[in-house]
Amino acid sequence: MMANRLMLSGTVCKTPIRKVSPSGITHCQFVLEHRSVQEEAGFARQAWCRVPVVVSGKTSNQITHRITVGEQITVHGFISSHQGRNGLSKMVLHAEQIDLIDSGD
Repeated sequence: MMANRLMLSGTVCKTPIRKVSPSGITHCQFVLEHRSVQEEAGFARQAWCRVPVVVSGKTSNQITHRITVGEQITVHGFISSHQGRNGLSKMVLHAEQIDLIDSGD
């Protein structure tokens, strides 16, 4: 089996959209923004990205009901390509586990 695992922490930056597919499967889509400093070739490098996330199936409501814009989370899952309405492909993180990051308040 080919490896396809991704763990990414960040902040939810777009309001989650909940949909039900024609086959009755629930989906929740949102965008995760990641910012960090990573070491590369001995130098500190700013890392930044926005990644679309989708959570599907019966557990999507249980996992996502508390997720709002500004929430800090860690997403575990796999990546796949989705074709947008404009015909362009984009990478999407399919979440299998989402952990809320305790803000310490």
